[in-house]
Amino acid sequence: MRRVVRQSKFRHVFGQAVKNDQCYDDIRVSRVTWDSAFCAVNPKFVAIIIEASGGGAFLVLPLHKTGRIDKSYPTVCGHTGPVLDIDWCPHNDQVIASGSEDCTVMVWQIPENGLVTSMSEPVVILEGHSKRVGIITWHPTARNILLSAGCDNQIIIWNVGTGEAMINLEDMHPDVIYNVCWNRNGSLICTACKDKSIRVIDPRKQEIVGEKEKAHEGARPMRAIFLNDGNILTTGFSRMSERQLALWNTQNLEEPMTVNEMDTSNGVLLPFYDPDTNVVYLCGKGDSSIRYFEITDEAPYVHFLNTFASKEPQRGMGYMPKRGLDVNKCEIARFYKLHERKCEPIVMTVPRKSDLFQDDLYPDTAGPDPALEAEEWFEGKNGDPILISLKNGYVPGKNREFKVVKKNALDNKVTKNSENSSSSHKSSHPAPSIKSEAKLEEILKEIRSLKDMISSQEKRIVQLEEQMSKLAI
Repeated sequence: MRRVVRQSKFRHVFGQAVKNDQCYDDIRVSRVTWDSAFCAVNPKFVAIIIEASGGGAFLVLPLHKTGRIDKSYPTVCGHTGPVLDIDWCPHNDQVIASGSEDCTVMVWQIPENGLVTSMSEPVVILEGHSKRVGIITWHPTARNILLSAGCDNQIIIWNVGTGEAMINLEDMHPDVIYNVCWNRNGSLICTACKDKSIRVIDPRKQEIVGEKEKAHEGARPMRAIFLNDGNILTTGFSRMSERQLALWNTQNLEEPMTVNEMDTSNGVLLPFYDPDTNVVYLCGKGDSSIRYFEITDEAPYVHFLNTFASKEPQRGMGYMPKRGLDVNKCEIARFYKLHERKCEPIVMTVPRKSDLFQDDLYPDTAGPDPALEAEEWFEGKNGDPILISLKNGYVPGKNREFKVVKKNALDNKVTKNSENSSSSHKSSHPAPSIKSEAKLEEILKEIRSLKDMISSQEKRIVQLEEQMSKLAI
């Protein structure tokens, strides 16, 4: 007898919105007409792009800061135009990058316990785009490498540690780029473009490895993401405006491996992929549901699992990395759904009777340590993600302070006649900067110890006051 129902441990995954007191309320979510997620999440913070007068801003909230968010709550507000995309660094939970209509990319270091005052000074400003920057994505395995794509149809790959644009991919896209995605080890990128083509690009060789024209016939925006096995999953629209989900083999992009037609709606489908379980979640902008599918090696490859439906449409969506989930509750995904005025976490759970750690649901997942330094990657090395076990839950380690080593801009602009005289100065440049860095470190240490002293004295004073009040009684 043929089994009628395909067996899968994710068939009974169910989504549940958290209670009201665990939502983030009274947030003016951005109204910009741009198809990004507007929300980025990691195990420490949730960041949300908000409406801001006279520039662009986003909120950064510690995960535990639920409830009503005060209007005067500090924001990250250095951009002079609306913020279009944000992305947390996968190797440092306090570093976030933002792209804006003001044509710049900014990288920010958020304090350990969240913002106390509004932040307008980024660690580094990356300037190189001539039109608004709508796509930001960090390299998955190499430290300090950031990719940005703008409406000038070019992709720039930056070394954030030095603040330099290292690779500039021009003339590859004749029209607006809808999205860019790295593969698992960050050796290739795939892009979806307004000309209806998907392209696989080797960024270091600056060449297109594979291209498929008219991946989806419809005129509305597409999305393309890499899967674990190197295949590409795309979402788009048919000629009749039906939403589609397709799977492509990068070795042969002539025909899709499979195409699923879903429904007729004009909301762009944002795909979120879990490489550990091979489950893809599709969140449509303006939809009120999240559909999820399992990807397997055998035809028909893409298997519909279920839909999480709610009443309110979503303006954007944040997706928690695996290490931020609660393994004791068999939580396999957590989304942060943006409404007009609030952010609502949605928890996806696999029902299990046992309280023990479920190895099959939580294979080793990508940890926060980078496999490569930026320089190694630019030299041509590749590294797979360094995996960690979630058996005892993820305990965040201490993040390294993020530093930008600025090269001396004057060194490049030396005029010919002063070249000889400046060469003797050049060698003497680095020493003072190292000294001043060491001094800075010392001062910072002193400030920290003073802060510790003050807080301990405050505790003492409070205790003494309590004792005094008891004596007075």
